[in-house]
Amino acid sequence: MKHHTLSGLLAVSLLFGCSSSEQIVPDVPPAELYSEAQISLQSGNWLTAIEKLEALDSRYPFGAYSEQVQLDLIYAYYKNDDLALGLATIARFTRLNPTHEKMDWVLYMRGLTHMAQDRNFMHDLFNVDRSDRDPEPVKEAFDDFKKLLERYPDSPYAQDAQKRLFALKNRLAEYDLATADYYLRREAWIAAINRCQELQKTYPDTTAARKSLAIQLKAYQQLGLEDAVARTKELMRLNPL
Repeated sequence: MKHHTLSGLLAVSLLFGCSSSEQIVPDVPPAELYSEAQISLQSGNWLTAIEKLEALDSRYPFGAYSEQVQLDLIYAYYKNDDLALGLATIARFTRLNPTHEKMDWVLYMRGLTHMAQDRNFMHDLFNVDRSDRDPEPVKEAFDDFKKLLERYPDSPYAQDAQKRLFALKNRLAEYDLATADYYLRREAWIAAINRCQELQKTYPDTTAARKSLAIQLKAYQQLGLEDAVARTKELMRLNPL
């Protein structure tokens, strides 16, 4: 008996747990629903906009508003910090509309969404240095903005993408620097040197690349490689901080 009761409770909890925008949003004509969604978007009421847009998307997947609904959802998900949903919608839209006239904007939004994944609440709030965070979303964003510039150089989003690429490059360089420093503190001298040299090769025009020379120098000194120490000192002289 207890088993049946538990199963019944589980079924009820699953039923209520699956409450969706289909159940929340009244069944009104698509034009009216889309108009209401636009009002919510314009007023920054992202959650309400998402509920109405999701209802439109599921009720009328091939309707007159289908493509624009997905584009609006991409933006609303981003603004509401529903980043995984945003990326899933971008992937779906790209698959179904590879030559859409707004693909430059979609690529731009994918870059912004990946950048948002890298945000850290404590870092944003208290400016805590977290350069050692997982850089994978940053790499994804870097690739997105790079593709945007390669494919759509005349896009109205190209200039901002270029600025973001510069910031992302520095973020990735700082991650490599933090990794090299970690290896140095663990006395993994060869690993520290390798990461420094990789950083200097990949991001040569960054502050992190110049800072990495000091780590490289310490590692070479610990290994007693006098020629390498001398070369690194010369590099530090030619690339001052």
